[in-house]
Amino acid sequence: MLNDIVTGSVFFGAFLTVGSYSLALALKKRFGHPIFNPMLIAVLLTVGFLLLFRIPYQTYYEGARYISYLVTPATVSLAIPLYEQLEALKKNYKAILAGIVTGVMSSLLSVLALALIFGLDHKEYVTFLPKSVTSAIGMGISAELGGYSAITVVVIILTGIIGNLFAQPVLRFFKITDPVAVGVALGSSSHAVGTAKAMEIGPVEGAMSSLSITVSGLLTVAGAMIFRNFI
Repeated sequence: MLNDIVTGSVFFGAFLTVGSYSLALALKKRFGHPIFNPMLIAVLLTVGFLLLFRIPYQTYYEGARYISYLVTPATVSLAIPLYEQLEALKKNYKAILAGIVTGVMSSLLSVLALALIFGLDHKEYVTFLPKSVTSAIGMGISAELGGYSAITVVVIILTGIIGNLFAQPVLRFFKITDPVAVGVALGSSSHAVGTAKAMEIGPVEGAMSSLSITVSGLLTVAGAMIFRNFI
């Protein structure tokens, strides 16, 4: 009976996604521990619901795709906090650019190293190259290079969640407190999900992370075209 109701509801996927995320936010607010990452919990709840009631992914996606349309405009809207922190950008532009370039190169080189260690073929290798950029950009890079776009999205999400979960412990361990450095580190390594954490930390961190998403995406497009030739 549930499957009949689900099949007849055009927006079932959207309702399930929003409901799962709302519950995840409530859990985060209730317990406060970093392990209660809203995106991670929402993904687990959604997947668990689909598996439990044996609902096909295509049925879910028919409604969820309406939410995916918002990914690109949501990414573009991150320019707003950047504009509000324009003076900090002008004052630290050299350090910001150096940090973003270092972040992009670290990401590409780490994927190359892991591909060589684990013997990945070319298609598998290019699938992982855009792991540290937002999905709106990463999917395009993966498709252009001949990778598995669906796997790329999963890797991007996992990268963001890991960055969101471990950002503050890592920053404390290395005693990184400068707001510009924190923002650049999160944005260039963990894209939009990392930026959400940066915005929780502070306005400057959020603005610098927003900038890093865009610039890292552009640099990764260029860098991936070069690195694809290495395997």
